[in-house]
Amino acid sequence: MPDLLLELLSEEIPARMQRRAAEDLKKLVTDALVERGFLYEGAKAFATPRRLALHVAGLPARGEAVREERRGPRVGAPEAAVQGFLKSAGLSSLDQATTVTDPKKGEFYLAVIERPGRETLDVLAEILPGIIKSFPWPKSMRWGAASAQPGSLRWVRPLQSIVATFGPETETPDVVPFAVEGISAGTTTRGHRFLSPEPFEVRRFDDYVPALERANVILDADRRKDIILHDAKDLAFARGLDLVEDEGLLEEVAGLVERPVVLMGSFEERFLEIPAEAIRATIRANQKCFVLRKSGSEELAPAFLLVSNLVASDGGAAITAGNERVVRARLSDARFFWETDKATKLEDRLPKLDSIVFHEKLGTQGERVARIAALAKEIAPLVGADPALAERAARLAKADLVTEMVGEFPELQGLMGRKYAELQGEHPSVAAAIEEHYKPVGPSDRVPTDPVSIAVALADKLDTLAGFWSIDEKPTGSKDPYALRRAALGVIRAVIERSLRLSLASLVAPRFANAGTERTADLLAFFADRLKVYLRDQGARHDLIDAVFALPGQDDLLLVVRRVEALGAFLATDDGKNLLAGYKRAANILRIEEKKDGRAYDAAPDAALAASGEPEERALAEALTATREEASAAVAAEDFSGAMRALSRLRAPVDAFFEKVTVNADDPALRRNRLLLLNALRAATREVAEFSRIEG
Repeated sequence: MPDLLLELLSEEIPARMQRRAAEDLKKLVTDALVERGFLYEGAKAFATPRRLALHVAGLPARGEAVREERRGPRVGAPEAAVQGFLKSAGLSSLDQATTVTDPKKGEFYLAVIERPGRETLDVLAEILPGIIKSFPWPKSMRWGAASAQPGSLRWVRPLQSIVATFGPETETPDVVPFAVEGISAGTTTRGHRFLSPEPFEVRRFDDYVPALERANVILDADRRKDIILHDAKDLAFARGLDLVEDEGLLEEVAGLVERPVVLMGSFEERFLEIPAEAIRATIRANQKCFVLRKSGSEELAPAFLLVSNLVASDGGAAITAGNERVVRARLSDARFFWETDKATKLEDRLPKLDSIVFHEKLGTQGERVARIAALAKEIAPLVGADPALAERAARLAKADLVTEMVGEFPELQGLMGRKYAELQGEHPSVAAAIEEHYKPVGPSDRVPTDPVSIAVALADKLDTLAGFWSIDEKPTGSKDPYALRRAALGVIRAVIERSLRLSLASLVAPRFANAGTERTADLLAFFADRLKVYLRDQGARHDLIDAVFALPGQDDLLLVVRRVEALGAFLATDDGKNLLAGYKRAANILRIEEKKDGRAYDAAPDAALAASGEPEERALAEALTATREEASAAVAAEDFSGAMRALSRLRAPVDAFFEKVTVNADDPALRRNRLLLLNALRAATREVAEFSRIEG
């Protein structure tokens, strides 16, 4: 079957945009084809610094004919409805429609629309220009004389040529006939900008890839990454060194080169006096180079690896020398920052935080530090930390934000603070907390273990959440500019992974000056949503989390999780499943009867009346009294498994009650009491969860 080859050649595409752009191109083209009924066998997109490419395999040469019946308005309907129907169906008059009789709705018009199958080449020529013109680049530009015209083409960088061919592998493919802003699709492309700048012809994907390789372009980004990583490890090994692997940098560098060549540079040993993290940040951020370690050691080596986009005639000597000059200059700056920062204690930097606005409605960084310090001191005893150390760590935690090193490399905040704290003789827990209070910063990041670090980390995140909740700046949809979801998840992970007992409501409520109860409840609901995300990844059911959070006062996340775990285990048993079914039957009966009677059956049942009724009625009343007391005591003792065991004893009397007893008895008093018994069942289950929130 025929294949499509599409290449869009341009000036350099930013590395961070390439992979997403390739996926967008594939999705846009294949979705448009499928929408029109053109199915395909497979599709793959590619990106290099200068091109986006797409290969769609197994497309039909021609689409299938389509026959569609479209129902119109009733016979005698208003003229506007009739004209709308004719227009949508592509008919010129009602003579082209038929009339069909419906036994219930009478006569109505019916259009039979038949469309012959279209040539795939024509469909491609129709859809590709629109996709190119409306391509969703994060940032785009206009260029040249046409840029003065409204609606002119926008692209990430000036678009230079388009290759678009379609046809079977056994024949010469056709060029897809279209043009965008004067750039006509054709079969001509170019290779590497410097190594193979001459144009050449391509026909189909099978000859496109090898032709690019001959022109010093490796199309597949993952293959470029493999080449860089393999060559970097080999070159390091040959010099007795180890590569410090960096997946993010590897991805970025692979997007900067079409023909990667790995070279090694060096710098003076004296620069190793700078903290290793600062060396790595300097070399990575400024030169996009990899650092190296001495073999079998964590100590950095005075060398680095760079990735060139050229096969140089001198073996890369000039390129390496140029990078070495820049690296030395940058390391000299870093060394100056390091020496300058060491001369001033962290505490002496605190007044500068008063001049930095954290948020216009939440005050300065200095004011924020004061809040975090007070909260860390309050949290410390709850997590086994020394309150004085927690307060001290929180006071110093943001001081490195005004150092020279962090000013140049913001990604080193916290880490440099720890280095400076260690140099000035701070307690080890204080120094550790300065670095670790940002953690965890993502799902793969670790949670701190030192109690002082935990206290400061929780204080930092809770202050952030309460602060933005107090000014009604909450995440909306996919927008979360202040990373509040991440902060909440950090609190959840710290609490659960370190088995911490905290009342979130008591910690955040004092931070709300007005509408405290409402905002506290709203923030707890946000935590519940984040907890669902966290526990769903652990395999827990979201409805069980809802069932537990629906109970009042559920702000101890560790107990919520334990209760959810116990509830899940209980509902996995036959007793649990049957009791849930019995509960739902009782709840349905109550809902119907309460609506019919216009009243709630929420009082306690008459024990004497139940005792005089059916044996099953008496047995259920006795079981409910005993079970509720036992379950309540177990919950109070935080023995949630015990509470579930207590509920399991209700299964038999509930089953027997529904089998033998008629709830809607003729005797009004008996009927009312039996409805109150069902309410007592509902109340008993609420000792452990709100069963109405449980699915199934």
